[in-house]
Amino acid sequence: MVSAKTVIGYVISAVLFVFAVIFALASAYAPIRLVTSAFLFLAGFGILYYTRKQQPIQITQKLEVPGKVKLQTLRCPNCSASLDISQVKVTKGVPSIKCSYCGHIFEVTEEPKW
Repeated sequence: MVSAKTVIGYVISAVLFVFAVIFALASAYAPIRLVTSAFLFLAGFGILYYTRKQQPIQITQKLEVPGKVKLQTLRCPNCSASLDISQVKVTKGVPSIKCSYCGHIFEVTEEPKW
């Protein structure tokens, strides 16, 4: 969905470009209008740049678990150090964590309960 800010930015840029072309064509009769045309082009491109600038995308993942959850301490399989669960990063759909002590990176998996 396109925001109102984006639509307004595009409309203002288009209007500035139209006036810039008109002033550029009119500069044949008064050369000073070429300066005004250049200013309108720069203003149009500036507004277009800020309108199209990408905003950072924030993705929030929520986990729903059935029933009671018993938390266990997450330990590194390499050095058995305690790991901070907030350091888990999801890369290509796979949760992984890096041990802050030995630097070992491994996937976080859930073992079946049966």
